[in-house]
Amino acid sequence: MKNQDEILAVLTTILVDDFEVEADDIHLKANLYSELDLDSIDAVDLVVKLREITGKKIEPEVFKQVRTIEDVVVEIEKLVG
Repeated sequence: MKNQDEILAVLTTILVDDFEVEADDIHLKANLYSELDLDSIDAVDLVVKLREITGKKIEPEVFKQVRTIEDVVVEIEKLVG
C-alpha cells in the first residue's frame, strides 16, 4: 500500500468483508459513524485490522480524530509513506 488509491481499495475490502458495509456507500467523504454505522468498538477493530496489514502501530489518539474514509486514508498514508 503506497498511494491513496491502494489504501482506499484495502480499506474498502476490510469494511465490506469485516463490517458488512455496502461498497457503494464507501467514498472519501463518507463519515464512518453517521453514514457507515460504525461504532467505537468497530473503530478499535478497524485499527487492529489496519495494524495487521501495515505492520505499523496506529496511535489511538490519532484515530480518535478520524471521522471520514479520507481521514483514515490520510493517516495510513502517513504511516506507510
